Amino acid sequence: MVAHAGLIDLGEWMQMTNTVGIGVIGMGWMGEVHSRSYLQVPDRFRDEGIRPRLVVCADEMEARAQRAKHTFEFERYTTDWREVCADPEVEIVSIAAPNFLHLEMVRAAAEAGKHIYCEKPVGRTPEETAEIARIAREAGVLSFVGFNYRWAPLVQYAHQLIQEGKLGALTHYRGRFFAMYGSNPHAYLTWRFNSELSGMGALGDIMSHVIDMAHMLVGPIERVISSSKTFIKERPLPVPGEGTHFSVGKPGDPAGKVTNEDYVGALVKFDSGAMGTFESCRVIYGPKSEMAFDLNGTKGGLSWNFERLNELDLFLPDSGMNHDGFTRILAGPEHPFHGRFNPGAGLGIGYEDLKVIEAYQFLRSVVDGKQGVPGFAEALALAEVQAAMIRSWESGNWERVTPILVG
Repeated sequence: MVAHAGLIDLGEWMQMTNTVGIGVIGMGWMGEVHSRSYLQVPDRFRDEGIRPRLVVCADEMEARAQRAKHTFEFERYTTDWREVCADPEVEIVSIAAPNFLHLEMVRAAAEAGKHIYCEKPVGRTPEETAEIARIAREAGVLSFVGFNYRWAPLVQYAHQLIQEGKLGALTHYRGRFFAMYGSNPHAYLTWRFNSELSGMGALGDIMSHVIDMAHMLVGPIERVISSSKTFIKERPLPVPGEGTHFSVGKPGDPAGKVTNEDYVGALVKFDSGAMGTFESCRVIYGPKSEMAFDLNGTKGGLSWNFERLNELDLFLPDSGMNHDGFTRILAGPEHPFHGRFNPGAGLGIGYEDLKVIEAYQFLRSVVDGKQGVPGFAEALALAEVQAAMIRSWESGNWERVTPILVG
C-alpha cells in the first residue's frame, strides 16, 4: 500500500476507497467522540482507502440529537435508537449509550446484521456481557470494544517489546486506574453511580480498562482475591440531558443514594505464573486520570501512565544502551501509529487520537471481514475476571476465573 493517498492518481484512490455506513447511538460526550473519530479516519489513515459515511445519529434528547447531526454532518437524526439498527444504509452501529441499554441494543443490531462497536464494559454485569458475546457470535457479526488505552503508541511499543522477549519472562504486574471524577461529593448521581443502570461501579467503569490492559500485556488470569468499598453514599440528582459524569451540583440539591462501588482492589495470579495487583478508584484525590501499569520481567521492566501518555519508562540493562536504571522514552514516529498524527518525536498525541486509532481498527476489520481485537470475546474474558472478583467480595477468599455459562 502506498504511503499517502495524495501520491497516487485521484481516480485510482477513489476506486480503492471503501465507504462504510455508520450509525451512532447516544450523543453525549462519548457519542460525540465516536463521531469525531470516524471523521478523522480518512485523513489520519488516508492510504487505507476507508471512508466512513455518517448516516444517522440517535439520542432520546431531540436537541442533543439535532445538534450532533449538524455538528458532525450526519445525514439525519432520530430520537428512537431502533431506527439506527433498522436503517438499511447503516453497516456499523456504534453504541455509546449507558450500560443498561447495551444488551437490548446489541440484540437489535445483531438481528439486523449490523457490525457493533460498543463502549465498555459491554452490559451491566458479567452475565450480560456473556449474553452479548453469545448474541453477536451466533449472528455472525463483527464486534469491537472501546478499550482505547491499549492503542497508545508507547503501550503498543511495550507490547511489541514483550512479544519479542526483550523483558524476558514476566514476573510482576501492577495495574491501576485512579480517577477524580467522583471525588467531589457534589458530583452528580449520574447513571454510573446507579447499580440498576450501570450495574458495576468502579469495577465496570474503570477497572475494566485495567483488566483489559493486563490481558493484552501479560495474558489470562488464573485467580483473584478482591475487595470493594463505597466511600460517598449520596450524591445530588442530575438534570436530565445535561452535563457529563464530570459535572458537579451544589450543596442543598436533591440527592439520591449511590448503589455501587467507588473502589476495587485485587491480588491476581496469571496463568503464566506472573503475580500482580489491580486497583481502581473514582473518588480518590490527587490522580486526575491515572490509568497506568508497571511491569517487570527477568530481563527488564517498564512503566506507563496515561497522564503522561507520550512517555514510557524503560529498563533494559542488557540492551547495550550502557545504562543501569530506567530511561524515559518519548513517543515518536518510530512507534506504532504516532506518525499518523505527528511527524516528530516529542510531539504528543491525546485521548481522542486513541479513539481515532480505535475507530480505524474496527473499520479495517469490517472492510476486511475479519474479527479484530478487542471484540466481545475479549470483553467476555475480562467479565469472567470481574465475576471472580465479585465472588471474592462475598467469600473473602481467592476465587478462580471460570467461564460464564449462558443459555
